[in-house]
This record gives sequence, C-alpha cells and structure tokens, in this order.
Amino acid sequence: MSERRHLTTEQPNPLSDSVDDYSVSKILDLINKEDQAVAQKVREALPEIKDTVELTTSALRNGNRVFYMGAGTSGRLGVLDASEMPPTFSVPPGWFTGIIAGGDEALRRSIEGAEDKADAAIEDLTTHGVEAGDVIIGISTSGAAKYVQAALNHGNEIGSKTIYLTCTAKPFYPANVDLIISVDVGPEIITGSTRMKAGTATKMVLNMISTATMIRLGKVYSNLMVDLMAVNEKLVDRGIRIIQDFSNLDIENSRKILVAAKLNRNNVAIKTEITLTRASPSVFPLTAKQIPSNSDPNPNEPAKIATPSVPFPNTSAENPGNRSIKGRINRCGRTAIINKDLIPG
Repeated sequence: MSERRHLTTEQPNPLSDSVDDYSVSKILDLINKEDQAVAQKVREALPEIKDTVELTTSALRNGNRVFYMGAGTSGRLGVLDASEMPPTFSVPPGWFTGIIAGGDEALRRSIEGAEDKADAAIEDLTTHGVEAGDVIIGISTSGAAKYVQAALNHGNEIGSKTIYLTCTAKPFYPANVDLIISVDVGPEIITGSTRMKAGTATKMVLNMISTATMIRLGKVYSNLMVDLMAVNEKLVDRGIRIIQDFSNLDIENSRKILVAAKLNRNNVAIKTEITLTRASPSVFPLTAKQIPSNSDPNPNEPAKIATPSVPFPNTSAENPGNRSIKGRINRCGRTAIINKDLIPG
C-alpha cells in the first residue's frame, strides 16, 4: 500500500542498496554500524520510558498488572520479556503478561493476517480480564497493526493506562493513549525487516521498563538479584553467593543456610527482605540464634537458621555505617529467617 511509504520502517536504506553484492564481512560490518545507532535513539526516548516505568510501578503496587500486546516480532518480544519476570524476580506470572496476535502458535510460526484482526485484540484482553488500572503497552514497530491499535483504544475506554511503543516518528494507526514511546531507528538494512534494528530497539526498551520497575519495587538489593527462583544449579550457586554478599559469611556457611532451609531443591524461591538502618560507625559482631543446621523447620513457623558471629565490614564511602540486615528466604509458604542484627555496644 503506497500510503505507508512515508513510514521509515518501509523505506529503503541507501547504505544497503547494493548489499546483495557485498562480501560477508562487508554485510556484517554494515549491520553492526547500523545497530550502533539504536542505543542513541533509545536514549532520546528516555523521558517517555521513565514515565512508563512510573505507571507500571504504580500499577503493580496497587495490585494491577502489566500487559504487552503485539503481533509478529513485536508480540514475541513482549512474551519473551514477560516470561522472564517470574524466574528472575519471583513475581507471579500475572504481573507481566505478553499477548501475541494469533495466540501462542504465533510464537513459532507466522499467523497470516493476525495483526489485522482488531476484534481479536479485544477478545484477548477480555479473556485475560484486563481492567481499569492495568497497564497496556502496545508494541508495533510501524504502528500499522490494527490488533495493537484496537487493544490500546479498548484499554483506554475501560480505564487502563495505555502506552504505544513504536519505531517510527508516529504510528500509522493512531490510538487514544497516555504515552507514546517513539524510537525512530530509521530504515532497515533489508527494507521492511523490522526484526532487525526495530526489534533490537524494542527489546532494549522492554528491558528498561521491566528492570527499572522491578528495581523500584525492591526486587534488587545493591545490584544483586535477591528475589530469584533457584530452580537449577546455576541459580542455587547464585543464591549462595547472594547470601555471601549481603551477610559477609563464607561460602560454606552460606551453603549451610541454603541446605538447612532446603533451598537446594527445585521450585524454591530465594527471597531476601533487607532492611537497612544507620547504626554506629564502629564494627559490631553479627548475632543469631542457633538451631541445629540439619533440623527440619516447623512448616507453620519461621525457622531461625544458625550463623556464626562475624564482623561486619568496616565503614567506608561505599559502606556508610553499620546496618541491620534481615534476610528472609521463602520456600513454599515456609520461611527461613537469617536474622543478623548489628547492635551497638
């Protein structure tokens, strides 16, 4: 359709007009150079991304949810980001939901015409029980997906917060939304192949939105992933190192804490609830109530896990004053508490 020719996603890239004659090295060099410009274009959209994070954070704090809506590559990227939230931050699957036009089958193969079905978007939102206060982020690199337009308009009508994420100056199909995130990355190396720069930009923006939201909701301590699901050896190992990092215990005692709390099994959550309070700048020992490390905690009561008395690191510019730390590790409704209080002498 000639009327879409003005969209940058549909325009030919003059730098690649002879790409079919290039050597492999020259093709890769050109793709790499074009990709380098993507981050700067994302940076230009930071104000709108910030406003989006404020909306998602507020919604989740109030018991609402975040929905990504898209078709094709855009939809797949939304599903990808949403699916990473539970294992990374131990949030319920419903906090972030990715919905793709054509359903889950469209994740693996193209469903022809799915992006043009406006009614399907409303049906999908209804099926997922989207309501006022939820956030809908409609993803369409060209803004030419009727599915996304309909989802955003419907969300606006029912009182949801709506954000249009597009990779053009303005979407081809406008919608009534609260925010527009426009990351105009310019024409693709292969004309119209928005899985390239536009897809990269979309992934970067979604990373920013979800990660910043989780940080603001307390899912990160310092730069540690303290609310991960330890479902494999890699994550169990990471959980041990996290305990080390915030408790100053050695690896063996950190491992004992995990073993005592039965956190080395599948489908367990490492959840640390860390409270920081200023205390004396002096160094005081950590104290903890002792219980046998091999005892089985009462499933109805928190189990106090033994830790040795160890000095807290000296204060510095990076560590201003002693801190009271309470680490809480949840497993299937049972809680193992690592309670190390720094008490001024």
